[in-house]
Amino acid sequence: MISFGIDIGSITAKGALLVDGEILGTRVIFTGYNSGKAGRTVFEELLAEHKIKESDVNSIVSTGYGRENVEFSNKSITEITCHGAGAVFQDSETRTVIDIGGQDSKALAIDADGKVKDFAMNDKCAAGTGRFLEVMARALEVDLENFGSLSLNAQFPAKISSLCTVFAESEVISLISKGEYRENIMAGIHESIASRVSALAKRVGTQDKVVMTGGVAMNIGVVKALEEKLGKSITVASIPQENGAIGAAILASRL
Repeated sequence: MISFGIDIGSITAKGALLVDGEILGTRVIFTGYNSGKAGRTVFEELLAEHKIKESDVNSIVSTGYGRENVEFSNKSITEITCHGAGAVFQDSETRTVIDIGGQDSKALAIDADGKVKDFAMNDKCAAGTGRFLEVMARALEVDLENFGSLSLNAQFPAKISSLCTVFAESEVISLISKGEYRENIMAGIHESIASRVSALAKRVGTQDKVVMTGGVAMNIGVVKALEEKLGKSITVASIPQENGAIGAAILASRL
């Protein structure tokens, strides 16, 4: 059986191809202006990569903020449900999921079947998200890919008190003008994110095993800061950014 999951996020669109219960491949592209077109593109590109015809796909599930715009999917399912299913598929021991995406962050408490028992979500503000990190990386003139690793060299993390992206950027610019070390500012940014996201996790309860998903999971600085705030070890999913699409593909295989 061949199933496909499409996760339309605010910044990127992700696709996951599932064949007979195994992930054959995943893909990430920028969403752009037209989320429906992005869904079609990620679908067609991933099928072409693996030489699979569209007619051979048995079922398609879309998720994410733009899920309703993927008109060719068989069903749209909320990202909360898909992220739970994807995390347990990647690691069957998962009981808590922390997901930080482009413009939202969420914490899920899930059972052994990947079903969500409780969740908390921040989707009203970009602070503590991938977009927040992008803004800070530009202000500090650092490549986003190196942001996490460089922050580990900090000696004294700077204090970033504002939870608003605009005001936090002003704080960062002020710290730069005062000659604060770049690494210290980065570490302070990560601590600010960790404070916000850990509050979400504590609302649902952090049961072992804690797994982190989303694009920000690839930032080791944020992961380490969250571990300190929660007092728990965090496992980064093997395919973190595409986790929602993987969950959608899993659920599509059950239709």
